[in-house]
Amino acid sequence: MTQPITSIFSHRKYWAECYGTAPFLPMSRAEMDELGWDSCDIIIVTGDAYVDHPSFGMAVIGRSLEAQGFRVGIIAQPDWTSKDAFMALGEPNLFFGVTAGNMDSMINRYTADRRMRHDDAYTPHNEGGKRPDRAVTVYSQRCKEAYKHVPLIIGSIEASLRRLAHYDYWSDSVRRSVLVDSTADILLYGNAERAIIDIAHRIASGEKVSEITDIRGTAFIRKAVPDGWREIDSTRIDAPGKIDALLSPYQRTDQKDPASCSSNATSNTTSTEDADAPQVITILPHSDAKPANDEQAYIRLPSYEKLRNDSVLYAHASRVFHKETNPGNARVLVQRHGIHELWMNPPPIPLETDEMDWVFDHAYQRVPHPTYGGANIPAYEMIRFSINIMRGCFGGCTFCSITEHEGRIIQSRSEDSIISEVEKIRDMVPGFTGTISDLGGPTANMYNLTCKSKDIEESCRRPSCVFPGICKNLITDHSPTTQLYRRARAVPGVKRVAIASGLRYDLAVEDPEYVKELVTHHVGGYLKIAPEHTEDGPLSMMMKPGMGTYDRFKKMFDKYSREAGKEQYLIPYFISAHPGTTDEDMINLALWLKENEFRVDQVQNFYPSPMCSATAMYHAEKNPLKRVKYKSDKIFSAKTKAQRTLHKALLRYHDPDNWVLVRAALKKAGLARLIGSGKHQLVPSEEAELKGKQQQMKGGRRALTQHTGLPPKGRVSKGRAPKKARRRTRL
Repeated sequence: MTQPITSIFSHRKYWAECYGTAPFLPMSRAEMDELGWDSCDIIIVTGDAYVDHPSFGMAVIGRSLEAQGFRVGIIAQPDWTSKDAFMALGEPNLFFGVTAGNMDSMINRYTADRRMRHDDAYTPHNEGGKRPDRAVTVYSQRCKEAYKHVPLIIGSIEASLRRLAHYDYWSDSVRRSVLVDSTADILLYGNAERAIIDIAHRIASGEKVSEITDIRGTAFIRKAVPDGWREIDSTRIDAPGKIDALLSPYQRTDQKDPASCSSNATSNTTSTEDADAPQVITILPHSDAKPANDEQAYIRLPSYEKLRNDSVLYAHASRVFHKETNPGNARVLVQRHGIHELWMNPPPIPLETDEMDWVFDHAYQRVPHPTYGGANIPAYEMIRFSINIMRGCFGGCTFCSITEHEGRIIQSRSEDSIISEVEKIRDMVPGFTGTISDLGGPTANMYNLTCKSKDIEESCRRPSCVFPGICKNLITDHSPTTQLYRRARAVPGVKRVAIASGLRYDLAVEDPEYVKELVTHHVGGYLKIAPEHTEDGPLSMMMKPGMGTYDRFKKMFDKYSREAGKEQYLIPYFISAHPGTTDEDMINLALWLKENEFRVDQVQNFYPSPMCSATAMYHAEKNPLKRVKYKSDKIFSAKTKAQRTLHKALLRYHDPDNWVLVRAALKKAGLARLIGSGKHQLVPSEEAELKGKQQQMKGGRRALTQHTGLPPKGRVSKGRAPKKARRRTRL
């Protein structure tokens, strides 16, 4: 049973608060000596360069622990080839905290095509290779080599998304939980300020780390399930055909089937996982809300060993997991790894507004640590004038890991706290010229948006509040955001406030006043939005709105741009090779781009990050948004290099380098009619291409673009459909 929720402010500060606040959290013994420290209470090992800014995880956790009175040291990007670098600050009194950094180390180091990157935006001089693959595991092992008896706690998005057995794109296999591989004592998932503070105070009070098993947002290893817990078995998939006896898999044997039984139950069987390891199971009543007497019930997921060999069962486990992500009704999840039980407590309770303000109001220097000597750190340059105003996302996009990490309940800062940070940037950050580069977060416009009813919010199991349509219980009033924008613009010394975070335009159209404010004052010529696709099939797999919503927003955008006397453009982003996307879907998307005169320069091939629903689709070729069955239809997923390259090429149909590939695909699909220089054709014929090259040699680039019917390369189109192209060309 998890402990009662404690406020961040409820703890008595640790005795070391007498040392005060460090200018920077120390990275060397010399800095510790200057501060008068003989040792660190907590040492954070991170894969990022140490930037003392609230957009960097090591700074947020380090400063939050410091504010509780603990002495916190930082070991940033250590040499992982030996334990020596992990002993640089000595032995921590309480524990090591290990993080891969702001990004998953594998996504940081490899492209969507598994090619190694040679740069790293979180490293001085953008230098690649400064962190290992699977950094959480490697760093943890070195910490254990250095000081075996010191408690080890892992966190960050890398640990968060690998907290259970998960499909690993880079090895094309299901891997064990990172908790098992790292041999850590506790894994923290999600935003972990409350959990790490609770753990620090409890270890400081003398409690053994092995006894800390009741904190939300944590996972750990047990040899066996403790007495008194009741199991909900979800280790197998329903066999097709009639299911008699208990109509609800959660029905108690002494009950009749309740009329209110949910049709989207996450468990599909009452059998045990292994025939040779029978367990006594008490089946519980199930509804969309967690029963009041359900505090000591856990859901048993299929074991790692089963998931490793059964991709369809993996899709089922993904569905079960995503049904248990609402902190208001989620239950404990248990998954066997060999002879051990991985125990995952329910998600953390979101921070209250005053707690969020406290986290962002620490004594951040807002610059990189002086040891870097002013070196360029691209990730810092990108965010140094930006402000995070909220956390979480209720969009539920299946390809995105924000919801799995931060949750779908929005945590917003107060307006006063945000304005205070604007003033700090103005007064503290070198190079500030009057422009705030962003007021945002995971999305630009979910600030203070929440459910109308706390009771409804805590009982809901919908994976998205905006798909397939906006929930009637969701507050869509953007007036708090509009007021924030106006107040930020009025801060003395601020000339402009830009909005760079991705806009959820299906929400924005519900509040025209917000769209007008955004377009009139906060768009610097271009606004990035992400339709992701144009076809209903892929969009349904992504849980994204249809293009009708895009058209509504575009009309508003154009209208308010004209009224403001500004020439402004929408820049849409699309994903290629997403599960559920066929070649025909990509061709239709390319036709839409051609008709609307868009030339896409940056294309993102689908990247199967751990734990996402779309990753389960990719691996299993099944749809976990519905009840998973072995005999259900397969989802097409572009997996081979040839398939993924083709989908990417279709998005960049205008690039001559792709014409040979696109022509071959069109001919193979029986769509040779789309080859030519006509308005509704995608690529020129071989003869036209040759003629264009000859003209280019004579007259330069202009001749090449004329025969394609496209604007000269480098020009960004307004994206307005031609007057006679309102009726869309489709296959």
